[in-house]
Amino acid sequence: MITGAFNAVQDCLIRDAEPSVRLRCYSMQPWFDEYPFTMLKKEQYTEQSPVFHPEGSVWEHTVRVVDEAAKRKTYSSDITVFMWAALLHDIGKPETTRIRKGKITAYDHDSTGAELSRRFLAEFTVDNVFIERVALLVKYHMQALYVKKSLPFADIRGMVENGIVEDVALLSFCDRLGRANADPPREREAVRALLKACGMDPDLAWL
Repeated sequence: MITGAFNAVQDCLIRDAEPSVRLRCYSMQPWFDEYPFTMLKKEQYTEQSPVFHPEGSVWEHTVRVVDEAAKRKTYSSDITVFMWAALLHDIGKPETTRIRKGKITAYDHDSTGAELSRRFLAEFTVDNVFIERVALLVKYHMQALYVKKSLPFADIRGMVENGIVEDVALLSFCDRLGRANADPPREREAVRALLKACGMDPDLAWL
């Protein structure tokens, strides 16, 4: 049953123009309450800062991001890797979300999410190359923000050495557009800044 569920989700991610439609239905199925889908189930009950994520829960944000990713998936280096990364990009938030000084935060959810995405995918495949490629995108999906704000978490060298700059930029763009208060021109500039910092062409077709 669980393996069949994985295949159904993957089919949805790869084939659907709006994967959110099927994903919302799948999230109500009994198997969504079974491990490892429980990692995603927790997103439904994980709140986010209303300032940065007025759309609501982590799950609501995630399905929006997946829809944005579906619109641009053909620009990625590997559609299957990219779409799974879009689905799992915030899988670390349920484990890291805290209220600090009255604010909802999720520090380190990207690095935590990379490890959780490995665990999730390892339940269904022994393709370690695939698993690691997804995990890397999850790990680096916040880099556009880190670079823009000159934060110490920026890891330009890591992205360049792993050859994932354009995929990270694409996922970051979809992530930023998956917010209810997204400002597309501002989001484009943030992603262009990331590309420039990595020595890449800031005027890609999808921007």
